[in-house]
Amino acid sequence: MKKLIILISVLSILISKNLLADEGMWLPVLLEAQYDDMVTRGLQLSPEDIYSINNSSLKDAIVLFGRGCTGVIVSE
Repeated sequence: MKKLIILISVLSILISKNLLADEGMWLPVLLEAQYDDMVTRGLQLSPEDIYSINNSSLKDAIVLFGRGCTGVIVSE
């Protein structure tokens, strides 16, 4: 039993070293820093289409449900 716990611990450490978290929350004002990477991954929108302070953009499609749950309305 002890060997099994050690084996599982070692395997989980080795597997977790290969994981890469490149998603998550980022500031919209820093969009330019992420934009080139997003285009290489298939993004077809301009930075202005994603986030614009003065004009309508993708940020305006985010809705708030109840006490903090969010959703996005996307259509073609």
